[in-house]
Amino acid sequence: MRRYTRLYWEFAKSHMKVMMEYRIDFLIGVASVMLEQFASIFFVKVVFDHIEQINGWSFYEILFIYGIAATGRSIHQIFFDNLWTLGWQYIRPGKLDRLLIRPVNPLFHVVADRLHQDGFGQLIIGLIILGTAIPQLDLVWGAAEIAMLVIMINSSGLIFVAINLFFATFSFWMIDSLPIVWAVFNLSDFARYPLTIYHKGIRMFLTWIIPYGFTAFYPAAYFIDKSGYKEFALWTPVAAIACCFLAYAFWNRGLKAFASTGS
Repeated sequence: MRRYTRLYWEFAKSHMKVMMEYRIDFLIGVASVMLEQFASIFFVKVVFDHIEQINGWSFYEILFIYGIAATGRSIHQIFFDNLWTLGWQYIRPGKLDRLLIRPVNPLFHVVADRLHQDGFGQLIIGLIILGTAIPQLDLVWGAAEIAMLVIMINSSGLIFVAINLFFATFSFWMIDSLPIVWAVFNLSDFARYPLTIYHKGIRMFLTWIIPYGFTAFYPAAYFIDKSGYKEFALWTPVAAIACCFLAYAFWNRGLKAFASTGS
């Protein structure tokens, strides 16, 4: 673990130097993500200008859910965004073959090959949203609550990573699973709103099949106990660990099935 931590730090320093060489591009990338998220929030605000609640949820409660989702997603986008490129950048051109002969875990190498500047914009907007929503909610915050929020956000990020890794792994059989990964990832937009506003079938799907519900709604429900999901929300870290275990096991299966480019 110490060796991989040191290696990742060296990779990260190199990526940061490259990003700082092109600071305008870095700032444009960060600003574009922030503007995109602001546009989505503005749409929600327009809706709430005409109504007071959506199925019992107020604007700032939905904003709190949205903030957890955005902050959790930033973990994935900053550190694990390279999983998107597994098929077309590593498997198809044969780059993965070179990684397999190096004395480093190939998944670690794929992940460490990139830091995505857009994720910093996602992180900033997520923190701004949380900082805006929390003071408007009737919640008591102490050290335990802050620690739990941090755990929930990190669990959210790990679930994003695990789901993306699971579906990116299909590239070992499909050459490029990007269309599937993109389609599945778009489902996470549903999780930025209370699951209780959806049909029961959608709630079941986003809880037990593709568990995006644990990336935002259930973590938020731990603090906003109006939905009756507070106890269930405590399973969020367990769901994150289970998703990571399943995704990594599937990755190893895909790696064993990999027959090298051209074989």
